[in-house]
Amino acid sequence: MIFDIEMIKEVYAKFPERVNAARELTGKPLTLAEKILYAHLWDANPSAAYSRGKSYVDFAPDRVAMQDATAQMALLQFMQSGRKQAAVPSTVHCDHLIQAEVGAQKDLANAKQKSSEVFDFLQSVSNKYGIGFWEPGAGIIHQVVLENYAFPGGMMIGTDSHTVNAGGLGMVAIGVGGADAVDVMAGMPWELKFPKLIGVKLTGKLSGWTASKDVILKVAGILTVKGGTGAIVEYFGPGAQSLSCTGKGTICNMGAEIGATTSTFGYDAKMGEYLRGTGRADVADAADKIAEHLTGDDAVYANPEQYFDEVIEIDLSTLEPHINGPYTPDRATPLSEFAKVVKEEGWPETLEVGLIGSCTNSSYEDLTRSASIAQQAIDKNLKAQAEFTVTPGSEQVRYTAARDGLLDKFDAMGGVVLANACGPCIGQWARHTDDPDRANSIITSFNRNFAKRNDGNPNTHSFVASPEIVTAMAIAGKLSFNPMTDTLTNENGEQVKLDEPMGIDAPPAGYAVENNGYHAPAADGSGVNVVVAEGSERLQILEPFKPWDGGNIEGMKLIIKAKGKCTTDHISMAGPWLRFRGHLDNIANNTLTGAINYFNEEPGLVKNQLTGAYGSVPDVQRAYKAEGIPSIVVGDHNYGEGSSREHAAMQPRFLGMRIVLVKSFARIHETNLKKQGMLGLTFVDEADYDKFQEDDTISTLDLNDFAEGKPIHLKLSHADGSEDIIACNHTYNDGQIAWFRAGSALNKIKADNKA
Repeated sequence: MIFDIEMIKEVYAKFPERVNAARELTGKPLTLAEKILYAHLWDANPSAAYSRGKSYVDFAPDRVAMQDATAQMALLQFMQSGRKQAAVPSTVHCDHLIQAEVGAQKDLANAKQKSSEVFDFLQSVSNKYGIGFWEPGAGIIHQVVLENYAFPGGMMIGTDSHTVNAGGLGMVAIGVGGADAVDVMAGMPWELKFPKLIGVKLTGKLSGWTASKDVILKVAGILTVKGGTGAIVEYFGPGAQSLSCTGKGTICNMGAEIGATTSTFGYDAKMGEYLRGTGRADVADAADKIAEHLTGDDAVYANPEQYFDEVIEIDLSTLEPHINGPYTPDRATPLSEFAKVVKEEGWPETLEVGLIGSCTNSSYEDLTRSASIAQQAIDKNLKAQAEFTVTPGSEQVRYTAARDGLLDKFDAMGGVVLANACGPCIGQWARHTDDPDRANSIITSFNRNFAKRNDGNPNTHSFVASPEIVTAMAIAGKLSFNPMTDTLTNENGEQVKLDEPMGIDAPPAGYAVENNGYHAPAADGSGVNVVVAEGSERLQILEPFKPWDGGNIEGMKLIIKAKGKCTTDHISMAGPWLRFRGHLDNIANNTLTGAINYFNEEPGLVKNQLTGAYGSVPDVQRAYKAEGIPSIVVGDHNYGEGSSREHAAMQPRFLGMRIVLVKSFARIHETNLKKQGMLGLTFVDEADYDKFQEDDTISTLDLNDFAEGKPIHLKLSHADGSEDIIACNHTYNDGQIAWFRAGSALNKIKADNKA
């Protein structure tokens, strides 16, 4: 089945003209990223050359994708927009609310029972507003998008940071908050600061134990978790063309972990093969006709230093497998050095669980390479010494893998196949443990490994590697095992060595599926009722945030001065809290409970200035809110790193926090704050972070003069009667200031639609 083929043909019909116009306007050859960006301007053909990292630009994405956890809030907002139908092709994918515990069938049944209210809401609202709906069990959003919707040269946004996975099929696919999705579904332009460009030249060819995953593990080590912020990463070179399409997707997927706006590859034969293999020959044929425009210009790739802001070169032939972590996805260690580092750092050497799958590595190719290791375990009389789980990426992948005998191999080596869902990757894991606080080690083929991310245990050392390395490690049961050099003792007491993994890009007999889980929306949704039960603990109709009164914000209390890494997981945890993603009041009870308070080194425990007692951030904040007292959050670098969840902006806003002042922001989170009517500021002088004291009261001095490019000053009134005045920068343009004035971007949309 081919979705939206007429839309794709329309994009391709305009693509060459727009690319040629951009090339003439800029007076230079173009990267692929530039071609796609200029071809998707809101005002059609480009009329100006944009400045990277400076110019705010309005775009017209081709489509929107939402997963069930973020779709709830996005669609609750969209319902208030005044639209009768989504303006662009849009889909909802139910993959986040399925908890992994015993196995696919029972876990899926439990999820459908426990979250039926949410699934029914999402299906009904999708049916009403012309949105495609993928039921629970259909698969993980990003794998389903790659199989069904992604197309070379397209632009899409999705309410999940790993939307970038679609770059594996040559898209510019960007993770956003729900309010951004509402803009596009409401027929409005979507605004983005024109990204900087990082080029990664790949030479050579992968072999042996090295996989596509190792490319991005290596890049993460080079660029760190914030090195890609505000940039698109474009991969090119002969090595890029040798990678499978799903391998490219893996690399793009985990680009979210370096803060990149997105990552992408130019259209090539591997992409064409994947399109045809997934039943989309018409898309491949259309792409072939304009193939020269669906990759960077030859002159760019011949002299990349002239056209990219930064260039990295990696030789795939010499690239070694890597293992990243723990606690951060950018701590990259070559496999040959890992055992030594484990001992030096004192990390728990015994491996308790190995997990493969997730949106990052759950393709047919991934399963075949891991299954080849599993088969060796069977043949060489080895059993997995660690618990081992497998998560297929979609029902199509699962059905095909089962047909081809791959899943039987995992079962025979002692593995458990989980539902086609995110599961342990996002904390939806009822882990089998006798001590939930024990220091331990796990290894996954996922993308993120922040503290408590997978199982809620801050002492779980989570490492990230390729699926085949994870499988080998699970068989060995020790982090010190190097499958490239070490032997294992089998059940007969013999020393055996694992051979290099073998895999294939696509199933020889083609993909197959009995029920892919897709539900088309009603042709006319006007008669469809969307019901939110009164008193529901899962869903809550939104009340608009109050507009700005035009004056200074005075008498703010410092709610927390966050120390060190403060990701969206710290601001709004996932795991068991996912059940409240459609109920703003209830989920607000986890706000900043993971953030480390600078003054006492405790997570989420802060001083209530009204009583002098200490309590959780939500409890103290609700006390301030009841008294009409606004508050401010102060943070460190790369604040809001990680997920695209806009709850991390909506919850503080709902609780009465007005300003977030940090050393630097992660891109998506800063945008989410702006969309929700929050004031996101950065220090002019980072040393001013040290001036904030626990009992401070803070006021803005010149917010009434809020204007583009003009600093805002704060007065810090300390408990001893002294004061400090500090300067703060912001990146708001006139349009974003209008959101702030209106109270939120949604308030502005509603007002515009009524006008």
